[in-house]
Amino acid sequence: MSTEAVTWAMDDAPMLLTDKGKPDTTSRHVLQALAEHAHKDGGGAHPSVVRIQYRTGYDRRTVQRALRRLEAGGLIQKTGETGGRTIWKLALHLKRPATDWADLERLEEDERRAAAERQRRSRAKRVTHSASVTVTDSPSVTDGDVTHSPSVSHALEQRDVTHSASARHALNAALTTNQPSVEPPENPSVVDEGGHTSGSGDPSPRPDGPLPMAPIDLDGFTLTAPMRRWATATVPGLDPDHETAQFVAHFRADGGRRRSWPDEWQKWVLRSAKWAAQRATNVVALPPRPSTTDTRVQAAIAAGRRLQAAADAQNQETQ
Repeated sequence: MSTEAVTWAMDDAPMLLTDKGKPDTTSRHVLQALAEHAHKDGGGAHPSVVRIQYRTGYDRRTVQRALRRLEAGGLIQKTGETGGRTIWKLALHLKRPATDWADLERLEEDERRAAAERQRRSRAKRVTHSASVTVTDSPSVTDGDVTHSPSVSHALEQRDVTHSASARHALNAALTTNQPSVEPPENPSVVDEGGHTSGSGDPSPRPDGPLPMAPIDLDGFTLTAPMRRWATATVPGLDPDHETAQFVAHFRADGGRRRSWPDEWQKWVLRSAKWAAQRATNVVALPPRPSTTDTRVQAAIAAGRRLQAAADAQNQETQ
Protein backbone atom coordinates (compact mmCIF):
# COMPACT_ATOMS: atom_id res chain seq x y z
CA MET A 1 0.00 0.00 0.00
CA SER A 2 1.31 3.46 -0.89
CA THR A 3 0.67 6.44 1.36
CA GLU A 4 0.94 8.77 -1.63
CA ALA A 5 -1.72 6.87 -3.58
CA VAL A 6 -4.10 6.71 -0.62
CA THR A 7 -3.68 10.44 0.15
CA TRP A 8 -4.30 11.26 -3.50
CA ALA A 9 -7.47 9.12 -3.64
CA MET A 10 -8.84 10.64 -0.45
CA ASP A 11 -7.94 14.34 -0.88
CA ASP A 12 -6.31 15.31 -4.16
CA ALA A 13 -8.10 13.25 -6.83
CA PRO A 14 -10.76 15.16 -8.81
CA MET A 15 -14.31 14.47 -7.61
CA LEU A 16 -16.49 12.83 -10.21
CA LEU A 17 -20.09 14.03 -10.43
CA THR A 18 -23.29 12.13 -11.10
CA ASP A 19 -25.77 13.00 -13.85
CA LYS A 20 -27.57 15.23 -11.32
CA GLY A 21 -24.39 17.15 -10.47
CA LYS A 22 -23.91 15.53 -7.07
CA PRO A 23 -20.55 14.09 -5.89
CA ASP A 24 -20.11 10.48 -7.06
CA THR A 25 -19.34 9.06 -3.62
CA THR A 26 -19.58 5.44 -4.81
CA SER A 27 -16.80 5.89 -7.35
CA ARG A 28 -14.77 7.79 -4.76
CA HIS A 29 -14.99 4.87 -2.35
CA VAL A 30 -13.94 2.36 -5.00
CA LEU A 31 -11.00 4.62 -5.98
CA GLN A 32 -9.81 4.64 -2.37
CA ALA A 33 -9.97 0.83 -2.28
CA LEU A 34 -7.80 0.69 -5.44
CA ALA A 35 -5.30 3.17 -3.94
CA GLU A 36 -4.78 0.87 -0.97
CA HIS A 37 -3.35 -1.72 -3.41
CA ALA A 38 -1.33 0.67 -5.62
CA HIS A 39 2.40 1.37 -5.69
CA LYS A 40 4.00 4.71 -4.95
CA ASP A 41 3.64 5.81 -8.58
CA GLY A 42 -0.04 4.76 -8.61
CA GLY A 43 0.51 1.60 -10.69
CA GLY A 44 0.18 -2.10 -9.93
CA ALA A 45 -3.27 -1.94 -8.32
CA HIS A 46 -5.01 -5.24 -9.07
CA PRO A 47 -7.46 -6.14 -6.28
CA SER A 48 -10.23 -8.49 -7.33
CA VAL A 49 -13.82 -7.31 -7.63
CA VAL A 50 -14.62 -9.53 -4.63
CA ARG A 51 -11.92 -7.77 -2.59
CA ILE A 52 -13.39 -4.36 -3.48
CA GLN A 53 -16.87 -5.65 -2.61
CA TYR A 54 -15.58 -6.83 0.75
CA ARG A 55 -13.89 -3.49 1.42
CA THR A 56 -16.73 -1.20 0.29
CA GLY A 57 -19.87 -3.27 0.91
CA TYR A 58 -21.15 -2.70 -2.65
CA ASP A 59 -22.52 -5.47 -4.83
CA ARG A 60 -20.61 -6.73 -7.88
CA ARG A 61 -22.50 -4.69 -10.48
CA THR A 62 -22.12 -1.47 -8.45
CA VAL A 63 -18.33 -1.99 -8.24
CA GLN A 64 -18.06 -2.71 -11.96
CA ARG A 65 -20.08 0.40 -12.90
CA ALA A 66 -17.94 2.54 -10.57
CA LEU A 67 -14.74 1.21 -12.21
CA ARG A 68 -16.09 2.12 -15.65
CA ARG A 69 -16.93 5.67 -14.47
CA LEU A 70 -13.46 6.09 -12.97
CA GLU A 71 -11.87 4.90 -16.21
CA ALA A 72 -14.08 7.19 -18.29
CA GLY A 73 -13.14 10.11 -16.06
CA GLY A 74 -9.45 9.44 -16.59
CA LEU A 75 -8.69 8.72 -12.94
CA ILE A 76 -7.63 5.09 -13.56
CA GLN A 77 -6.20 3.27 -16.58
CA LYS A 78 -5.84 -0.42 -17.44
CA THR A 79 -2.21 -1.52 -17.77
CA GLY A 80 -2.62 -5.32 -18.00
CA GLU A 81 -3.93 -8.41 -16.25
CA THR A 82 -2.63 -10.88 -13.69
CA GLY A 83 -4.36 -14.03 -12.47
CA GLY A 84 -7.56 -13.00 -14.22
CA ARG A 85 -7.57 -9.59 -12.46
CA THR A 86 -7.20 -6.22 -14.18
CA ILE A 87 -4.13 -4.17 -13.27
CA TRP A 88 -4.96 -0.47 -12.80
CA LYS A 89 -2.77 2.61 -12.70
CA LEU A 90 -4.03 5.67 -10.81
CA ALA A 91 -3.61 9.10 -12.45
CA LEU A 92 -1.76 10.74 -9.57
CA HIS A 93 -0.91 13.73 -11.73
CA LEU A 94 -4.55 14.85 -11.82
CA LYS A 95 -5.33 17.26 -9.00
CA ARG A 96 -8.58 18.49 -7.53
CA PRO A 97 -9.22 22.21 -8.16
CA ALA A 98 -8.76 24.46 -5.13
CA THR A 99 -12.19 25.96 -5.74
CA ASP A 100 -13.78 22.75 -4.42
CA TRP A 101 -12.68 23.64 -0.89
CA ALA A 102 -13.80 27.25 -1.26
CA ASP A 103 -17.19 26.10 -2.51
CA LEU A 104 -17.61 23.82 0.51
CA GLU A 105 -16.72 26.65 2.88
CA ARG A 106 -19.24 28.93 1.14
CA LEU A 107 -21.96 26.26 1.45
CA GLU A 108 -21.14 25.80 5.13
CA GLU A 109 -21.42 29.54 5.75
CA ASP A 110 -24.74 29.65 3.90
CA GLU A 111 -26.02 26.80 6.07
CA ARG A 112 -24.98 28.63 9.25
CA ARG A 113 -26.80 31.75 8.13
CA ALA A 114 -29.92 29.74 7.28
CA ALA A 115 -29.86 28.03 10.68
CA ALA A 116 -29.52 31.38 12.45
CA GLU A 117 -32.45 32.76 10.45
CA ARG A 118 -34.60 29.75 11.32
CA GLN A 119 -33.79 30.21 14.98
CA ARG A 120 -34.63 33.93 14.80
CA ARG A 121 -38.00 33.18 13.17
CA SER A 122 -38.74 30.52 15.79
CA ARG A 123 -38.11 33.03 18.58
CA ALA A 124 -40.26 35.61 16.83
CA LYS A 125 -43.17 33.15 16.66
CA ARG A 126 -43.02 32.62 20.42
CA VAL A 127 -43.51 36.35 21.07
CA THR A 128 -47.19 37.28 21.40
CA HIS A 129 -48.22 40.25 19.28
CA SER A 130 -51.86 40.73 20.07
CA ALA A 131 -54.35 43.43 20.87
CA SER A 132 -55.11 41.58 24.11
CA VAL A 133 -51.79 42.66 25.64
CA THR A 134 -52.57 45.35 28.24
CA VAL A 135 -50.46 48.51 28.05
CA THR A 136 -49.89 49.92 31.50
CA ASP A 137 -49.85 53.58 30.54
CA SER A 138 -51.44 55.77 33.18
CA PRO A 139 -54.39 56.87 30.97
CA SER A 140 -55.33 53.26 30.20
CA VAL A 141 -55.08 51.84 33.71
CA THR A 142 -58.07 52.43 35.97
CA ASP A 143 -56.94 53.55 39.40
CA GLY A 144 -58.76 52.75 42.60
CA ASP A 145 -61.42 50.13 43.22
CA VAL A 146 -63.63 51.08 40.29
CA THR A 147 -66.10 48.52 38.96
CA HIS A 148 -67.06 48.60 35.27
CA SER A 149 -70.79 48.32 34.82
CA PRO A 150 -70.82 46.38 31.48
CA SER A 151 -68.68 43.48 32.76
CA VAL A 152 -69.32 43.84 36.53
CA SER A 153 -65.64 42.95 37.05
CA HIS A 154 -62.93 44.78 38.92
CA ALA A 155 -60.69 46.97 36.86
CA LEU A 156 -57.71 45.76 38.87
CA GLU A 157 -57.44 42.39 37.12
CA GLN A 158 -54.16 43.63 35.61
CA ARG A 159 -52.02 42.32 38.45
CA ASP A 160 -48.57 43.66 37.71
CA VAL A 161 -49.31 47.40 37.72
CA THR A 162 -46.96 49.50 39.80
CA HIS A 163 -48.48 52.60 41.47
CA SER A 164 -46.03 55.45 41.85
CA ALA A 165 -47.61 56.59 45.13
CA SER A 166 -47.10 53.36 47.04
CA ALA A 167 -44.14 51.98 45.06
CA ARG A 168 -45.49 48.46 45.26
CA HIS A 169 -47.45 46.07 43.05
CA ALA A 170 -51.22 46.15 43.20
CA LEU A 171 -51.34 42.43 43.86
CA ASN A 172 -53.38 42.89 47.02
CA ALA A 173 -56.33 43.95 44.86
CA ALA A 174 -59.04 41.37 44.19
CA LEU A 175 -58.45 39.24 41.13
CA THR A 176 -62.04 38.14 40.63
CA THR A 177 -65.48 39.21 41.77
CA ASN A 178 -65.46 36.54 44.52
CA GLN A 179 -64.92 38.99 47.39
CA PRO A 180 -65.27 38.07 51.09
CA SER A 181 -68.92 37.85 52.10
CA VAL A 182 -68.54 40.01 55.22
CA GLU A 183 -66.92 43.42 54.80
CA PRO A 184 -63.82 42.70 52.74
CA PRO A 185 -60.74 44.90 53.23
CA GLU A 186 -61.39 48.38 51.91
CA ASN A 187 -59.17 51.08 53.29
CA PRO A 188 -55.40 50.50 53.48
CA SER A 189 -55.21 52.64 56.64
CA VAL A 190 -57.93 52.16 59.29
CA VAL A 191 -58.20 52.55 63.06
CA ASP A 192 -60.76 50.13 64.48
CA GLU A 193 -62.97 50.46 67.56
CA GLY A 194 -60.34 48.95 69.82
CA GLY A 195 -57.77 51.56 68.85
CA HIS A 196 -55.75 49.16 66.66
CA THR A 197 -54.09 50.90 63.76
CA SER A 198 -53.60 48.62 60.75
CA GLY A 199 -53.22 48.77 57.03
CA SER A 200 -50.79 51.68 57.01
CA GLY A 201 -49.35 50.49 53.72
CA ASP A 202 -46.02 49.52 55.29
CA PRO A 203 -45.24 45.83 55.80
CA SER A 204 -44.95 44.54 59.35
CA PRO A 205 -41.37 44.55 60.71
CA ARG A 206 -39.24 41.53 59.98
CA PRO A 207 -37.61 39.82 62.96
CA ASP A 208 -34.59 38.86 60.86
CA GLY A 209 -33.50 42.41 60.15
CA PRO A 210 -32.96 44.13 56.79
CA LEU A 211 -32.98 41.00 54.64
CA PRO A 212 -34.66 40.88 51.19
CA MET A 213 -38.38 41.08 51.76
CA ALA A 214 -40.77 38.32 50.74
CA PRO A 215 -43.64 38.88 48.26
CA ILE A 216 -46.12 39.21 51.12
CA ASP A 217 -44.10 42.21 52.39
CA LEU A 218 -43.57 43.68 48.93
CA ASP A 219 -47.30 43.47 48.23
CA GLY A 220 -48.06 45.39 51.43
CA PHE A 221 -50.35 42.90 53.16
CA THR A 222 -51.75 44.23 56.47
CA LEU A 223 -54.62 43.41 58.84
CA THR A 224 -57.35 46.02 58.32
CA ALA A 225 -60.29 46.90 60.55
CA PRO A 226 -62.88 45.25 58.22
CA MET A 227 -60.80 42.06 58.24
CA ARG A 228 -60.62 42.16 62.05
CA ARG A 229 -64.42 42.64 62.31
CA TRP A 230 -64.99 39.78 59.87
CA ALA A 231 -62.76 37.44 61.90
CA THR A 232 -64.45 38.42 65.18
CA ALA A 233 -67.94 37.91 63.72
CA THR A 234 -67.16 34.69 61.85
CA VAL A 235 -64.89 32.94 64.36
CA PRO A 236 -65.56 34.25 67.88
CA GLY A 237 -62.78 33.55 70.33
CA LEU A 238 -60.02 33.46 67.69
CA ASP A 239 -57.23 36.02 68.11
CA PRO A 240 -56.93 37.87 64.73
CA ASP A 241 -53.55 39.41 65.61
CA HIS A 242 -52.04 36.05 66.57
CA GLU A 243 -53.40 34.34 63.45
CA THR A 244 -52.17 37.21 61.24
CA ALA A 245 -48.68 36.99 62.75
CA GLN A 246 -48.58 33.24 62.04
CA PHE A 247 -49.95 33.85 58.53
CA VAL A 248 -47.26 36.43 57.68
CA ALA A 249 -44.46 34.32 59.17
CA HIS A 250 -45.60 31.27 57.18
CA PHE A 251 -45.62 33.06 53.82
CA ARG A 252 -42.38 34.84 54.53
CA ALA A 253 -40.77 31.44 54.95
CA ASP A 254 -42.69 30.02 51.99
CA GLY A 255 -41.61 32.87 49.71
CA GLY A 256 -44.57 32.37 47.40
CA ARG A 257 -47.03 34.90 46.02
CA ARG A 258 -50.81 34.61 46.15
CA ARG A 259 -53.30 36.17 43.76
CA SER A 260 -55.23 37.78 46.64
CA TRP A 261 -53.63 38.03 50.07
CA PRO A 262 -56.90 38.96 51.89
CA ASP A 263 -58.66 35.89 50.44
CA GLU A 264 -55.70 33.73 51.44
CA TRP A 265 -55.83 35.24 54.96
CA GLN A 266 -59.53 34.40 55.25
CA LYS A 267 -58.81 30.78 54.26
CA TRP A 268 -56.06 30.68 56.90
CA VAL A 269 -58.42 31.93 59.64
CA LEU A 270 -61.17 29.45 58.68
CA ARG A 271 -58.67 26.56 58.65
CA SER A 272 -57.34 27.58 62.07
CA ALA A 273 -60.88 27.61 63.45
CA LYS A 274 -61.56 24.19 61.94
CA TRP A 275 -58.40 22.70 63.41
CA ALA A 276 -59.15 24.20 66.82
CA ALA A 277 -62.63 22.62 66.76
CA GLN A 278 -61.16 19.25 65.77
CA ARG A 279 -58.64 19.39 68.59
CA ALA A 280 -61.42 20.19 71.06
CA THR A 281 -63.54 17.21 69.94
CA ASN A 282 -60.55 14.84 70.11
CA VAL A 283 -59.95 15.53 73.82
CA VAL A 284 -61.36 12.69 75.97
CA ALA A 285 -61.96 13.36 79.69
CA LEU A 286 -60.48 10.53 81.77
CA PRO A 287 -61.84 9.62 85.24
CA PRO A 288 -59.70 10.79 88.16
CA ARG A 289 -57.10 8.26 89.16
CA PRO A 290 -55.23 8.49 92.44
CA SER A 291 -51.51 8.49 92.24
CA THR A 292 -49.34 5.69 93.59
CA THR A 293 -48.11 7.91 96.40
CA ASP A 294 -51.65 8.68 97.57
CA THR A 295 -52.48 4.97 97.62
CA ARG A 296 -49.43 4.14 99.72
CA VAL A 297 -50.16 6.94 102.20
CA GLN A 298 -53.76 5.79 102.65
CA ALA A 299 -52.61 2.18 103.15
CA ALA A 300 -50.08 3.29 105.78
CA ILE A 301 -52.69 5.29 107.65
CA ALA A 302 -55.11 2.33 107.62
CA ALA A 303 -52.38 -0.02 108.88
CA GLY A 304 -51.52 2.42 111.68
CA ARG A 305 -55.14 2.58 112.75
CA ARG A 306 -55.38 -1.21 112.83
CA LEU A 307 -52.25 -1.49 114.96
CA GLN A 308 -53.54 1.19 117.35
CA ALA A 309 -56.89 -0.62 117.68
CA ALA A 310 -55.11 -3.92 118.39
CA ALA A 311 -52.93 -2.27 121.06
CA ASP A 312 -55.96 -0.70 122.75
CA ALA A 313 -57.76 -4.05 122.81
CA GLN A 314 -54.75 -5.76 124.39
CA ASN A 315 -54.48 -3.09 127.12
CA GLN A 316 -58.13 -3.55 128.04
CA GLU A 317 -57.65 -7.32 128.38
CA THR A 318 -54.70 -6.91 130.75
CA GLN A 319 -56.63 -4.54 132.96
